[in-house]
Amino acid sequence: MENTVGLLSLLPPVLAIGLALWTRQVFLSLAAGLWIGFVILASGNPLTGTFDAMDGIVGVFADAGNTRIILFTLIVGALIALIQRSGGVAGFVKVLMRKLDRMSDTAETRGQRKLVELLALGTGLLLFIESNISILTVGTLYRPVFDRLGIPREKLAYIADSGSAPSSILIPFNAWGAFIIGLIGTQQAAGFDLGGTAFEVLIGATLLNFYPMLVILILVFVILSGRDVGGMKTAELRAKATGQLNRPDAQIMMGDNTETEAKDGVTAKARNMLIPIGLMVGLMLVFLFMTGNGDMRAGSGSKSVLYATSLAVIGAMVLYKIGGQLGIRESFETTLSGMSGMVPLAILMVLAFALGSLCKDLGTGLYVAETAKGFVSPAIVPAMIFLVSCFVAFSTGTSWGTFAIMIAIAVPLASGMGVNTTLAIAAALGGGVFGDHCSPTSDTSIIASMATANDHIDHIRTQLPYALIGGAITTVLYLILGFLNV
Repeated sequence: MENTVGLLSLLPPVLAIGLALWTRQVFLSLAAGLWIGFVILASGNPLTGTFDAMDGIVGVFADAGNTRIILFTLIVGALIALIQRSGGVAGFVKVLMRKLDRMSDTAETRGQRKLVELLALGTGLLLFIESNISILTVGTLYRPVFDRLGIPREKLAYIADSGSAPSSILIPFNAWGAFIIGLIGTQQAAGFDLGGTAFEVLIGATLLNFYPMLVILILVFVILSGRDVGGMKTAELRAKATGQLNRPDAQIMMGDNTETEAKDGVTAKARNMLIPIGLMVGLMLVFLFMTGNGDMRAGSGSKSVLYATSLAVIGAMVLYKIGGQLGIRESFETTLSGMSGMVPLAILMVLAFALGSLCKDLGTGLYVAETAKGFVSPAIVPAMIFLVSCFVAFSTGTSWGTFAIMIAIAVPLASGMGVNTTLAIAAALGGGVFGDHCSPTSDTSIIASMATANDHIDHIRTQLPYALIGGAITTVLYLILGFLNV
């Protein structure tokens, strides 16, 4: 049951996010937000709040989906280490760079860089079936190539993150679409006439969901023009002047054990990377189909990711044993080493999940949404829904949680004020993606930092200006449509 603590419900997420962006100490910031939140729930008792905070962290594992994602984080570290140790990464880089070198005289030309960045974005968009798989694949495949071209890690994280959630929401033939259809169906069951079936409403809302479209368009413009703003411009200048792919004192979201050298004497072959990654992606589709009882859209993303990655690790071990790259014993040692490098990330995810659960208990999202209802006219309802949804998602770090909160509010609000309910749903969805795209506590943002071996706060700082540009344009578009009574 959610508590009603009013304005105080905003304090934990705002404190955590503010401290993280200010101090760059994301673990400390999340812990501080958790502690103050549980103290609030304990009526101001710091001792009880401290004990409750510990229980809240333990409670993360009561949710099977959370536990599966945390286990997936560890196991994917094993897969990355195996691929590196077998010479797969080195082989992939060699093949790709050889092809690029045929197109120009040197490996540093702007044309090659544009091509690689567009390929990375295209790969992420094609893997719309699951956002985390999209990020993981792009980060794993393209990080060594970006490194070779001297492209800063912040840019790769931006590209990987921008191709995941936006494509998953714009091409809703996946678990995202199934979840949203269920939320829309709930509103129809409550008596709201949305002008079509739940699937038809979703398609209509997708066509009006401007934010994820703008995320992709802005990124394409950045890639083709080479123009950057804010922290990303600084990162690009640093990489060009010093060759440093990360900020000198960056806190890389991967342990040292995840940077594994290829085994001496092993011939670098791209297939040692492509086969395990292809197996993982292919099995992901299979398990989405199986867990959805024949309907891939209804499949479990967390189960499919965990099962596919686990079997990909086993498949990689067998492949490398048959190929003579790694023995079984060495594969297990490499696996454990790779998993140990992911422990910091797993801890971060536990804290982020705990904060999200705390915000639900405090009623943060509902408080923001209900408060905003008292300050609106029909013309600004779509823009208001988008902005409130952005704030809720950014504060809580969950797009799906934001969808659940905001669609339940947006539909009755829009219906009662004579506003296009499809437009209202689109605004709620776009705001949810904003948070998933750039919140420090979002699991996809965290995984983007991990997959690209980046400083998490550096990733948020450099990506946020582009997200804010997209959000500002989206707000203007919804204001125009609202005043036109579309």
